[in-house]
This record gives sequence, structure tokens and C-alpha cells, in this order.
Amino acid sequence: MALTATLIQLLPLQSGESKNGTWRKQDVIVETEGQYPKKICVSIWGDKINESQLQVGNSLIISYELESREFNSKWYTDVKAWKIEIAETKVPIVENSVFITPDSIPEDDEDLPF
Repeated sequence: MALTATLIQLLPLQSGESKNGTWRKQDVIVETEGQYPKKICVSIWGDKINESQLQVGNSLIISYELESREFNSKWYTDVKAWKIEIAETKVPIVENSVFITPDSIPEDDEDLPF
């Protein structure tokens, strides 16, 4: 699954040691686009953390997985990012394009094929 959202807050970087070695986790808060924007906490693990992408205000495309787990009869859901890209907001300019305007459409309908 993927979503496009704007990064609004970086939470403190977490790190530690486990039996498999050093680990790092970065939680970020993003806000979705649309009529009813939602704030979502997304976790980014290990080498997926890219400080150059994680700048407040950047629009990101986040590919993620959802995972829920139970603890003391309560359920907790994690949103884990597995790929993050900066969203391109620029519209490509196509050279030598022909644009049709209402003034350029002929009013003569005798040439219609039906």
C-alpha cells in the first residue's frame, strides 16, 4: 500500500543494541491530502532512514505495511514504511503541444462522420 502525505513532524531517533546488532528507528508524523486530512505516525527502520528526504514540509510517497499486535488484551497497530520517495509536485511541460479551446472548435457540424 502507498500514500502521499506531507511530513509535519520528526520524532526523536531511537536506537539500541540487540542480539542481531545495532538497530535504528525513526518515527515521523505525516498529514494526508484531501478534503479530510489525517495525521499518521509512520515508523522507518534501519537503512530506510534517509535524512535528506525527511525534512519537515516535504511531500512524500510512502509505501508501507500495517501490522497489529496484542498486549494485555489491547491491540496496537504499526505503520511501517518499506520505501519512501519525495513526491514530484511539478507538472511536466510538453513542448509543441496543441491545446483545443472552445474558440478553436468549428461550429459547422456538417463534417460529422455519423
